[in-house]
Amino acid sequence: MPRSQHGGRHELGQNFLIHRPTIDRIAGLTASTRGPILELGAGDGALTVPLARLRRPLTAIDIDEHHVARLARTVPEARVSIGNALSVPFVEPVIVGNLPFHLTTPILRRLLAEPGWHDAILLVQWEVARKRAGVGGGTMMTAQAAPWFEFELHGRVPARAFSPMPSIDGGILAIRRRPRPRVCESERRAYDAFVRRAFTARGGSIGAAVRAACGGDQGATTRALQEAGVASRALPRSVGADQWPILWRGVNPRRWRA
Repeated sequence: MPRSQHGGRHELGQNFLIHRPTIDRIAGLTASTRGPILELGAGDGALTVPLARLRRPLTAIDIDEHHVARLARTVPEARVSIGNALSVPFVEPVIVGNLPFHLTTPILRRLLAEPGWHDAILLVQWEVARKRAGVGGGTMMTAQAAPWFEFELHGRVPARAFSPMPSIDGGILAIRRRPRPRVCESERRAYDAFVRRAFTARGGSIGAAVRAACGGDQGATTRALQEAGVASRALPRSVGADQWPILWRGVNPRRWRA
């Protein structure tokens, strides 16, 4: 295939998916969602073809004009166009994609900030998938997103499942927007600050973070921790995604400043 005006595979960070079980797994997870689909980084069409078989409106984008031209011919039932996952509007309710590993974090940040979608099935680098799903301990970013999104890990994908083969494994990450957020949108900035300070305080326990948020009120601190089922000496990384919004409800937002 001719070289793209944006560069070759290496410059574009393209690792095409060639592992049939993984392709089928992603297509199956997508089948359990509803609504039109946007595929990011369609590449050679490994996912585009099975997604088109779902008989739902499908838009597939890729930054490589040669892939776009070929897919437009081979998958005529899809709307195929040149596009960049870092700038394309996320207006379809379902987002699917094998993301370039080096762009996983900026794409995820952008995705979580966009309001128009409700389900995402993404193939990302393993460490990102694992951490977002809270496997092995929570992270600040996952805790901050917990009131608005659910993250679920659907398996590890070996490096040999890609061509060319990357140096690290991938992971299938499903993200679902909660129909009812567990924290009011008006409190989002303060909630983010609460989580950030809990994670960045030097050697700090979650009890200390809650106590600071409660203005030093030990009674309010104890009640908040008990309601969430969190030990005062626990580290922030051990607090579950579902426990953070409960902790926040025990913190008086009027005492907290971002």
